[in-house]
Amino acid sequence: MLHCRQQCDGNHPVWGVGELDLLQLSISGLANGCVYGLIALGFVLIYKATEAVNFAQGDFMMFGAFITIWLANSYYLGINFWVAVSIAVLIMGMLGYLLDMIVLRRMFGQPQIAVVILTIALGFILRFLAGAIWAHEPQSLEFPLAGEKITLGGLVLGVEEVAVILVTFALCGLLYLFFSRSRLGMAMQAASQNQLAAYFMGVPVKRIQSLVWALGGMVAAVAGVLFASKGAIDPSTGLLGIKAFAAAVIGGFGSLPGALIGGIIIGLVEPFAAYGLPAGYSQIAPYLIMLLVLIFRPHGLFSQVQKKKV
Repeated sequence: MLHCRQQCDGNHPVWGVGELDLLQLSISGLANGCVYGLIALGFVLIYKATEAVNFAQGDFMMFGAFITIWLANSYYLGINFWVAVSIAVLIMGMLGYLLDMIVLRRMFGQPQIAVVILTIALGFILRFLAGAIWAHEPQSLEFPLAGEKITLGGLVLGVEEVAVILVTFALCGLLYLFFSRSRLGMAMQAASQNQLAAYFMGVPVKRIQSLVWALGGMVAAVAGVLFASKGAIDPSTGLLGIKAFAAAVIGGFGSLPGALIGGIIIGLVEPFAAYGLPAGYSQIAPYLIMLLVLIFRPHGLFSQVQKKKV
């Protein structure tokens, strides 16, 4: 059985070759899983508030990443990286808000399948626009810490991967404080639990729903920046939303922590499946886990099932 072996070599730990492989795969998988988890977080936020599934959430992530690349990498604009990220997050928040206010409110009373089809079509439109504006060739974000390494014995960690993990957990902490401490966050929770009761208590439900869509767009933009900091992206990167949807199903569509944990589960399974399974089979591992969860725990691993009175 593999075990973690650590010896002293001056002040640096020395890891065995097997342990190094496992740790490198784990860190890489955790970083990818954090991105999946953030996209899944957008799925859950919107679903809890509106009972709609935004299948364009992955494309929101891709579009936010391209906006950041365009602003940060542009020789002519010369915008600071952190300012570019802030602008991209705000733009995606505005896109989410306007999408709900102008389009989705007009779908009120329509079957849920109509909203699903609408968001799928929106994903195609965003991928087309990204290709038309920025072309279909992979592009990379000029991340300020790109190429930097952290060495722990024989373990080499990319600063990008460490940053992805730290930013994800910091963002989740901020969202927790937002929903538990702020009046707006508590209003969003009230609207997601019972819209009619929230309306009678004076909560502007329609505006809250638009703000939730805006928050979903902003979270997707952050996920896009984190993903682009690790490697190149192209318009088809938005299809990562499918894996994020699987993460949301695994964690439970009613649970925000479950969305993040579901993303981490998929992120960790992928590299180990690629390491241990024949080529091609590793791609089905996340969906196989989703299938098993749907069979044995249909509401997800961390779901909070609520019964509605009618």
